[in-house]
Amino acid sequence: MAKTSSKVIQRRKRHLRVRRKVEGTPERPRLSVYKSLKHISAQVIDDWSHHTLVAASTLEPEVAREAGDACNIAAARAVGLAIGKRAVDAGITKVAFDRGGWPAHGKLAALADAAREAGLDF
Repeated sequence: MAKTSSKVIQRRKRHLRVRRKVEGTPERPRLSVYKSLKHISAQVIDDWSHHTLVAASTLEPEVAREAGDACNIAAARAVGLAIGKRAVDAGITKVAFDRGGWPAHGKLAALADAAREAGLDF
């Protein structure tokens, strides 16, 4: 049985550290980002009611058409635009950004910038 790599363990520790500080409320829900080697996804979550309000992912056909096949910065930007547009359509403009334990540059920065362009404030 393979052991979990120290890189994965460290990311999980960072994510728990961030989650202790970032909480999604009804007024300011949490924008949570997850990325794998093949896909990237984002959700706007109200932690008080334990509900996902809106979500977007490269697994969705309309986002995948814009993003292409790869999980790259263009795909992250497409997910950011989709989550921002859906959140604004749902009446959500302010969110708390939960980077999921990853550094906030590269794909995460592209997703965050695109979500800001679509009208989210964080």
